[in-house]
Amino acid sequence: MKETAASVDRRRILKIMGAGALAGAALLGGASVEARPCQGGQTAGAKSPSCSCGGSTDGTPLQFIPKTKPDPEPLINELEKYPSCPYCGMDRRRWHHSRHLIHYEDQLVDATCSLGCAALSRALNIDRGPMAIYAADFGAEAEIKPLTEVEEAVYLIGSDLPGTMSRVSKMAFASQDRAEEVRRRRGGELGDIEAALRRAYLDRAEDTIMIRWRRAERRRMSEQQHQHHP
Repeated sequence: MKETAASVDRRRILKIMGAGALAGAALLGGASVEARPCQGGQTAGAKSPSCSCGGSTDGTPLQFIPKTKPDPEPLINELEKYPSCPYCGMDRRRWHHSRHLIHYEDQLVDATCSLGCAALSRALNIDRGPMAIYAADFGAEAEIKPLTEVEEAVYLIGSDLPGTMSRVSKMAFASQDRAEEVRRRRGGELGDIEAALRRAYLDRAEDTIMIRWRRAERRRMSEQQHQHHP
């Protein structure tokens, strides 16, 4: 059976995501998972049976395996169904311009705030193959950026646009011309999903250090405020 260009591209993307997942899993293997708020307002790691997210919040990587019901149409009312990132708890509507969505072959969905958290999804779901991956079209003029398939997207990598969960910005564009226009103004390099994912996995260690430092600083400031205003 003759392969189409689309099937070859899809296989190439799945290959790099699988290879990157191995690297991400290796990075995660020796690290503890920080407690995070679940969608029900509880804190992961607190062993709260009343958590409304429907899954374990024991503070281990198992809590991040998708526990939503199979969804054959994940793009319908996407932000209502998947309002927050399961890896960092960030509001996906607020970070709509960088959000991603992975639709796995078993119809489970992992909807994240960014490519960085989508890369974590692949590391933690290494045996679950993606059927489709979507990214926000940063170049769109809509109030909420629409999703586009990453196979057809162009990524602007390393521009001076603020990164989401990463020091290195990685924004997707449905239009090559629009991506080039922004690149001329904001710097960076253009690449496909393979290049963006490779950079996401290479940046993971430094990004994790940065995120942990920021969270420690927020905790320290919060504790100081409580001490001054008990």
